[in-house]
This record gives sequence, structure tokens and C-alpha cells, in this order.
Amino acid sequence: MKSELRIVSPNGHLGFAPTKEESFHLAAATRPDYYCCDSGSDDIGPAALGADRSVSMYEWQKHDLELMLLAAREQNVPMLVGSAGDCGTNSRVDMFVQIIKDLAAEHRLPPFKLAYFYSELDNADLKSRMDSGVIFEGLDGRENLTVEELETTTRVVAVAGVHPFLEALAAGADVIIGGRSSDVAVFAAPAIHEGFPPEHAYYAGKVLECASFCAEPYGAKESVIGTITHDDVKVTAMAPHQRCTVASVAGHAMYERSNPYFEYFAGGLLDMSNCNYEQYDEKTTRITGQKYVPIEGDIKVKLEGSRRLGEKYLGIAGIRDPYTIANIDKVLDLVRGEVAAQFKGVDYHLNFRVFGKDGVMGELEPVTEIRSHELCVVVEGIAETSELAESVTLMGARQIFYARLPEVKGTAGTASFVVDDVLPAGTTYFWSMNHTVPVKDPMELFELNLCEVGASAS
Repeated sequence: MKSELRIVSPNGHLGFAPTKEESFHLAAATRPDYYCCDSGSDDIGPAALGADRSVSMYEWQKHDLELMLLAAREQNVPMLVGSAGDCGTNSRVDMFVQIIKDLAAEHRLPPFKLAYFYSELDNADLKSRMDSGVIFEGLDGRENLTVEELETTTRVVAVAGVHPFLEALAAGADVIIGGRSSDVAVFAAPAIHEGFPPEHAYYAGKVLECASFCAEPYGAKESVIGTITHDDVKVTAMAPHQRCTVASVAGHAMYERSNPYFEYFAGGLLDMSNCNYEQYDEKTTRITGQKYVPIEGDIKVKLEGSRRLGEKYLGIAGIRDPYTIANIDKVLDLVRGEVAAQFKGVDYHLNFRVFGKDGVMGELEPVTEIRSHELCVVVEGIAETSELAESVTLMGARQIFYARLPEVKGTAGTASFVVDDVLPAGTTYFWSMNHTVPVKDPMELFELNLCEVGASAS
């Protein structure tokens, strides 16, 4: 049994922006045991899942896969990627698998075993489970899933835990491309496969999944290395200008979460409430005290579902007039009234984001006084057809220019436009499913495939 395991995480989201090559090559030169990377997120919103597409550039995704593949094959160590193509749908898995095959041919790599698994689910299968009495529990305050919500959902993926990766590793896979996966699973699976304690395996996954986000000073897309032993986890920054410090590593536990102590995944949770952080050396922090809490009963797998809402257009207006700025809420109320009168009986959505007031945080914005000398108003119009969405958005944008406020005596409008037109923003979606489904077998929602790739493979 190995005494330690070293895993490189080159990028917090493969392909979202290109991996920085200097720190990657520094990491590769240390001859790690595994190359692992997460390639997806629900931070990108529901459109990628709903439209079954990537939001990352193809060339950037290929660039990152090529870096990892060539280093891993040269060193004859495994490479794991989860949530292929940003959203982890079947088509994104197929795209990554084809990239791997193309790269293997281009570089004349010796034969290797490629494993890949699908996470996309059929609505009919989920409906059958629901009809048989299975409860789909809502997460983050959602109600349990209803039949109507399921039937109107465009596309669903299950979020895999370590289980498909473990099966692929047990089958001797050299490269694994995963469908939608828990961020931590991509890194935890190799450590569990190699016999390391699950509390250290899952903590390594938690700290490595965003790569250099756990280092300081801030710098994205730089490589970090996690070292797992039977007693602890250590994380080391590879970029020459970065360090993994007690503050940066501990602070990363608060990233993207309301509770910094718990990390949930299929099969249990990681309890970080008693973690101890020590500065091990100049670039490395050591972590102990984490605890793995397995789930009791059936494993619960998270489901993500996206539903089409309609077509979207955007308008952009700039405002500098002090009186209009002070009365911007009244202006937008006037606009809403004009649009409602024009489109009476029509199903549409009209939203305004006022940057300089509360454009980022909306109702959660604690600063109630407008302190800016100018505002940017982004108008978002959504309707069933593109033509109707364009009309709603044009009306909503232009009425900002025409809005009449008390005490205004001039005839000129008080808004300017970045472009005279409104801009098509494609089909828009919203998250229709953020639920869990219980399963007896953690593999029953995932289809694992294996094949041989390389110079002599057919």
C-alpha cells in the first residue's frame, strides 16, 4: 500500500479559461500519481444544460485536455476528468472522448484504456420512479419534485459521486471522462481506490476542485498539488508567485457555500468543523481533523434539471441625469406600465438590472442609497418567440428614454443607448430541478463504457 498519493489539479474548471502552462509543467515535473480536473459547474447557469452545449471555447477545452493527456501518458499515470464540457451531458462526454481519440492519433500515443460514463437521464424513467412512490426531495428550500415540474423539464443529469470513477479505475482505465460529477469525486476517487481514508480523500477533493483558488495571491487557472497520506492532506501551490497558506486554504472552505463546514456528495458528507490547518512549508498547508460521515440507508444522488423559458433579447441604457437617477425606481415602474399596456394578454417576462444601484445583488443589496453619478440599465425581455421577445425588450428599453417624471420640463430623453437596437441573447432556461433521488445501487443512474485508444487500437 502506498504511503502517500500526489494529485495535480491544473484548472478549477477545465477549458473555462486556458490552463496556465508554466505552473502545469512545474507540477508535471514532480511526477505526480494522478492528473485530475473538474470540467463543469452549475455556476454557469441552466442554459448549457438546457441547450446541451458548452459555454467554454472548444480550443480551450482541447488545450487543457492535451496538456493533461500528454503528461499523464508520458508518465503512465491515470487522468480523470469530471462533468465533461461544462454541463456533463452525453453529447459533451462524446465530444471529450473524441478529443482524446483525436489527440491520441495526432501524437501517436501508445495504446491505452479509455473509460467514460454518461449522466444524462430519461424523463420517462424518472416519471416511472415517481409513479412507483419514489420521493424526489428538494434541496436548498425547494419543495419535493412534482410530476408537472418533471414533465416540463428539458434535460436532466445526475451528479455522480466516486462510484463510476472507482469502477473505471478498478477496470484498469488510464483515462476517464465523466459525465456530470460532484467536484470532489474526481479527486477523491483515486485516493479511495488506492486505499487512503475517505476523510482525507474527500478533503483532498474539496480543496483541489478549484485548483489555485485555494492559494494566494489570487490567480486563476494555476496548478496545485494535493498530497494525501493516511494521516493528513497537504496542498501545495505550483505557480512561482503563489502560496497555499492557512488563510487561503481555510478560506476556500467558505467559497460558494452558506455553510463552510459541510461538503455533501453521493454517499455522505465531509465534516470540516474540526479541521486544523498548519503552515507546513513556504508553499504548503497541512490539514487534519476532517471527518467522513457516510449516509444511512439508500444513497441519494443529486439531480439537476433545466427547463426552457423562452427566447431572450437584451437592451442596454445609460443614465447620467441626477434627477432620473434619484427616481430610477419610478422610471422603471412607468416603463413596466407602458409595456403592460402594449402587450396586454401576452405571456412575457421583463426584467431590469440597474448597475450602480443593485445590479449585482438585487434585493439582497444592503446599500440603499445610490452613490453613483451614472447608471447602466440592462433590459431583459423574454417571450415564447424571438419576434415577441425583441418587441418586449425594445419597448422596455425605449420607454426609459421616454419616461416622464414630475417637474421635468425639457423634451429630451434622459437615457442613452449602447446600441440603437436590442441584442438577441438566444434561448433562456431556468433551473427546474435541484433535487435528490434515492438509489439502491449508486451505479444505476450511470452508464460506464470502456474502449482501447492509441496507435494500434482499431
